[in-house]
Amino acid sequence: MRFIYVVASYLLFWLAFPVLCLHRKTRNGFAERFGFYRPGVLPRGDGPTIWLHGASAGDLLSLSPMFALLRARFPGCRIIVSTITNTGYLMGSERLRQLIDAVIYAPWDLPGATRRAVRAIQPDLLVLEYTEIWPNLIAAARKAGARVVLTNGRFSPAHLGRYRTLFSLIGNPLRQVDLLLMREDDEAERALGLGAPLERVWVTGNTKFDALAVPTQAAEDDELREGLGLRRGERVLIAGSTHEGEEEKVLEVYRRLLVDHPDLRLVIAPRYIDRAPRVVALAQAAGLTVGLRSQGNPGRGQVAVLDTIGELARAYRLATVVFVGGSFTTRGGQNILEPAAQGRPVLFGPHMENFHDSVQVLVGRGGIQVHDPDQLYRILHELLSRPETIASLGELARQAVLQVSGASARNVEQMARLLRAG
Repeated sequence: MRFIYVVASYLLFWLAFPVLCLHRKTRNGFAERFGFYRPGVLPRGDGPTIWLHGASAGDLLSLSPMFALLRARFPGCRIIVSTITNTGYLMGSERLRQLIDAVIYAPWDLPGATRRAVRAIQPDLLVLEYTEIWPNLIAAARKAGARVVLTNGRFSPAHLGRYRTLFSLIGNPLRQVDLLLMREDDEAERALGLGAPLERVWVTGNTKFDALAVPTQAAEDDELREGLGLRRGERVLIAGSTHEGEEEKVLEVYRRLLVDHPDLRLVIAPRYIDRAPRVVALAQAAGLTVGLRSQGNPGRGQVAVLDTIGELARAYRLATVVFVGGSFTTRGGQNILEPAAQGRPVLFGPHMENFHDSVQVLVGRGGIQVHDPDQLYRILHELLSRPETIASLGELARQAVLQVSGASARNVEQMARLLRAG
């Protein structure tokens, strides 16, 4: 059966190759994506090699709380992280570089590319995150003697039929995964329904909750505040991780809020920073003054566009209240726990399908789900008129995040058990 997947993977890859060459997420690192690495990129040593893969920057952040725990459990280990997107690679190279030994682009899920990558990396443990089930990579790792773990496991109920059809055609890759560490009981039931062996499925929680420990106020906050053109004490609405079609809605809500709250500032952080010029144009078309964080917002525009990587979490500390995007589109939401961990009330739209567990944590505890921009305006208007409510909701949100930690330690314990058994 796997022969079907091998043939199909090559055919689909070469059909998609022109798009992959141009797409902003995949246009860099082509040699590494085919399993070729420059001398010195991959570390060598006597301890075990642990390869952790997350598709994007957010996925790598979710994996990051396990890094120190893995080093404590496996002294001398080498931690290599791989990612698919350019933003993920930048996150690994910059923000996470002190915690890991190497960051690489993940190989395409082609037999040749995955075999070369596994032969070069020589992993003892391959850790896949979320829904990153790549049959050729899993097969290559297992053939080389590595153990394979899925962490923060999730299978969308909307896609179960597709998974079943695919697995019936190519063979079930879940049977080659040594441990499936799932986020919730419902996710574990779906994994079992897809044919995962019962003894390999565990519910350990979501490590992204552990990644949200609130850092102390840093000197960099003042630099970021200055770069955004904000003054200390100003009230700030931050719209984080917005997607195409959402900025217009947020800007209209902001214009309405200015009638009664003329001192309010707006910071928009588009999910993809190459959309920053588009956001600037939208703000100007709405009759608002606007500036870019990368340029220091020199005119202290009413709207500041955060067009840098890795600063959104710190920016949330400057907020009075936060709206998280990806939720007024069919994108399925973005990370609402990050601003909650900073002690800020968090509003988000109706489409949070990919963050169901986060919604469960926050709704009624500092998180507010709204149906449309009109409701977003009404709730923001009320909150801005009641600062004491903002403070209490922010503290509720912070406490809610603190109460759902511990998945990273449970995951590492399971990995240690697996390697000991091996």
